[in-house]
Amino acid sequence: MSRYTGTLPTHLLNDHEIRPGSYRKWKHVMHDFGSRAEDRKVMAGLLASLPVDGQQQPILLGVDDRSHCVYVSDGHHRALALMQLGAFDFTFRWCWLRAWSVDHQSERFPYHLLGL
Repeated sequence: MSRYTGTLPTHLLNDHEIRPGSYRKWKHVMHDFGSRAEDRKVMAGLLASLPVDGQQQPILLGVDDRSHCVYVSDGHHRALALMQLGAFDFTFRWCWLRAWSVDHQSERFPYHLLGL
């Protein structure tokens, strides 16, 4: 069975609905990516390629199995570039973030966790 792929509005990438997994807030992601040369290079490439080629790789969303908070587990650069470009939506895959494992899912995403 293949992994679930869905689409969500980009405006849900915020500090309340879909949080930046490795950072406390999205402004911290922007600050870090702006301060490191390698991240600036990746961002420049994405900002140039996304309008032409579209999103080629889904963003991985992780759902904490205890709190049910939704985080970007992989794809912070893509998420930030899509936000900066004002993209309407983004494609994603998802996984459960468990205490000792990450379980990639083929089941439908639990949209109710985002109030959808």
